Amino acid sequence: MRTFFPSDSCKESQLNAINPQSWLQVERGKLSKLSSSHTNSSSIESFIKVPEPPILPFFKPIDYVEVLAQIHEEMESCSPQERSTLYLLQFQIFRGLGETKLMRRSLRSAWQRAGTVHEKLVFGAWLRYEKQGEELIADLLATCNKCAQEFGPVDVSQLQVEVNGCSKETVVMKGDKSLENVNFKIGDEIIVCDRQKIASLSAPFHAMLNGYFTESSSQDIDLSENNISPLGMRTIGEFSITGSLSEVHPDLLLEILVFSNKFCCERLKDACDRKLASLVCTKDDAVEFMEYAIKQNSPVLAASCLQVFLHELPDCLNDERVVEIFSHADRQQRSIMVGLASFSLYCLLSEVAMNLDPRSDKTVCFLEQLIESAETDREKLLAFHQLGCVRLLRKEYDVAEGLFEKAVSLGHVYSIAGLARLGYIKGHKLFSYEKLSSVISSVNPLGWMYQERSLYCEGDKRSEDLEKATELDPTLTYPYMYRAASLMMKQNVQAALAEINRVLGFKLALECMELRFCLYLAIEDYKAAIRDVQAILTLSADYRMFEGRVAASHLRTLVREHVGSWTTADCWMQLYDRWSSVDDIGSLSVIYQMLESGGAKGVLYFRQSLLLLRLNCPDAAMRSLELARRHASSEHERLVYEGWILYDTGHCEEGLLKAEESIKISRSFEAFFLKAYALADSSLDSSCSSTVISLLENALKCPSDNLRKGQALNNLGSVLVDCGKLDSAADCYINALKIRHTRAHQGLARVHFLKNDKATAYVEMTKLIEKAKNNASAYEKRSEYCDRDRDLTKADLEMVTRIDPLRVYPYRYRAAVLMDSRKEKEAIAELSRAITFKADLHVLHLRAAFHEHVGDVLAALRDCRAALSVDPNHQEMLELHSRVNSHEP
Repeated sequence: MRTFFPSDSCKESQLNAINPQSWLQVERGKLSKLSSSHTNSSSIESFIKVPEPPILPFFKPIDYVEVLAQIHEEMESCSPQERSTLYLLQFQIFRGLGETKLMRRSLRSAWQRAGTVHEKLVFGAWLRYEKQGEELIADLLATCNKCAQEFGPVDVSQLQVEVNGCSKETVVMKGDKSLENVNFKIGDEIIVCDRQKIASLSAPFHAMLNGYFTESSSQDIDLSENNISPLGMRTIGEFSITGSLSEVHPDLLLEILVFSNKFCCERLKDACDRKLASLVCTKDDAVEFMEYAIKQNSPVLAASCLQVFLHELPDCLNDERVVEIFSHADRQQRSIMVGLASFSLYCLLSEVAMNLDPRSDKTVCFLEQLIESAETDREKLLAFHQLGCVRLLRKEYDVAEGLFEKAVSLGHVYSIAGLARLGYIKGHKLFSYEKLSSVISSVNPLGWMYQERSLYCEGDKRSEDLEKATELDPTLTYPYMYRAASLMMKQNVQAALAEINRVLGFKLALECMELRFCLYLAIEDYKAAIRDVQAILTLSADYRMFEGRVAASHLRTLVREHVGSWTTADCWMQLYDRWSSVDDIGSLSVIYQMLESGGAKGVLYFRQSLLLLRLNCPDAAMRSLELARRHASSEHERLVYEGWILYDTGHCEEGLLKAEESIKISRSFEAFFLKAYALADSSLDSSCSSTVISLLENALKCPSDNLRKGQALNNLGSVLVDCGKLDSAADCYINALKIRHTRAHQGLARVHFLKNDKATAYVEMTKLIEKAKNNASAYEKRSEYCDRDRDLTKADLEMVTRIDPLRVYPYRYRAAVLMDSRKEKEAIAELSRAITFKADLHVLHLRAAFHEHVGDVLAALRDCRAALSVDPNHQEMLELHSRVNSHEP
């Protein structure tokens, strides 16, 4: 879901919790104080309020590895028609894990392996919807003579429709040659047709004209009461001879379509169906024709209309006529409209509707259709759970309860969280606590279970549950936020900030940034508050705080009154300091302020994009790159930004072309840097290293600021190391450090290591750790230079896990050490810690190898299959899977 999906109880508990206007009054340019003293805990509590975690409308199995493995196994033997649906379920699992890249890959696989035109339509539309705002990329590729219409229109004429032709054998009654033709009378007009050609159109016509009906011996037959016009009958007569429809007006085609249905003229109906399908261009066309398509059972026309609707997602769901079509289709109508892809279609429509407004009637209608379309237990439990979440939001508690119960009965344990929340809302707090306790005691517990149970207890019990939740799943933000707020209520400011900084160190969640902003306001640290709100606005310009009641931009305006203004020179100095200390959030804030002040916006948006990529915010980074392109001050600068846009979206060669175009116009630092970067990435030929070195040297000769030159020196050092030129590489890193490119410590440490000087390498990495604000990667790298001191290595990797639990190398290292010590169970358990909340190929691969080593073939095979769901083309994984599979009992 793109939108925040709040729980109902969360929303209700917040209604009277915050009144931002009580403390956001501006009088004489000053922000009013929160109270007579900011240490008054009741005034702090009035605006530092942590919303309860929402019940997410996701498929969250107890053991996602097991389910991924089952899906992978089913794919090995399923029919082509079933494969896309399995990829859709795989997508749903990755969505529950928050694995965006894997979600998109599963959708792409569903589209690529679609066995029907309808599946191709649905998954192509879904991918297009997921890639909204990326139209610029297609335009840029076109300038490189490359087509990007990978999810373009589907040729619905490929849809196979069974057409039952009529027997060609004819019986001419009494051998009367005068009956070779038949005269159809329609009103005052006579239409002469070839009797046998008309008879061949359908069994009813054959029986009428050649059988034992009165008409078989009649030359004149009156069709005036059959809703066909003379022109329509003439067209039918021509079709009976030629087998094709020439240029025919749509209204006439519709008339013939109805007639062909009435007289079972399958070939004629199919021709009308396909002809009409080719005429659907606009949404209004599609609305009008879909009604006929459904009534007349015209699947090709229906598919053409469906394609127009899906192409206009999400806007078309604002048209009540379109919503009506999708909402009230029965089973037969769904079959006409989307064939066997009904579940996939309503999965897509439900997702779009929930992103628009999860409480809307159309969201409910689409989810009800999803339930009706579901066939397997996995499909049904997902549909019941999602509709339960929506009913909960709409305060339809009894209905929601029934839906969650159905999902639980089908095996979706996560839906118990919905039942517990409903029990709490109804005043049965003990019931909710016991419900979660029962789950925790009956399965391998997950972090969300303890998080949910913490809502139904107080004091130490709540604290213990939240600590356990973080231990099992450190990606859950609610426990950190609750602990930080609780510490603040106890006036333990530094501990509160340290707690919220724990999660912000590895997960840039807007709700956590908002809480930290509030903490800084409470202690009147307006410089830190302005930093956070400006970072929030960089990530989401329209972000609203306090349950959506106050625009973040408004809060920034108010807080800005308490912060001194900076000159352009001050801003550059601040940016230089923050960039050098690897303070990415601080750097984002400075750039936000610089953009407001004017100046070279193209350059600033480009720097912003680099920071956002470092912070793992690719969508925001792409928006910044597009803004950089829009604000470029020259053509050669614009070409550089276009090159980066193409490079960052996987079009490396086209990015290289843009760099070369830019260099032809002007030899600039950024153009040479882009070309070197793209070339190094696109070429596997080691001989290109000399070209990359030359390009980076050319870049360094061009005017630029030290922030970018430091990066170029660092990259140059890396290439020189790969070429074995260690002394030259060391010079580059030292020069980079002279202009405060702090990350060069890591490169210099590598040089020392390659010269067999681990001690100096360790010292160099220690310098980086001391200078860098974000230093998890530095601890991880330093662990490699501990010179056989396993305790030092272990300490560094424990620090990595504490700072950034999403980094998987420490888990793998600790597991390997345990395995070397013949502690197989402990080694597997260490890997399982990470796998619980992160679907990582390398961790799954290692655990599969461990299972194989201890002779647990089934567990090894399960992990192999799950890993191949993450990356189906990983060669080592394929080899292990093949080996393990051959040993399966």
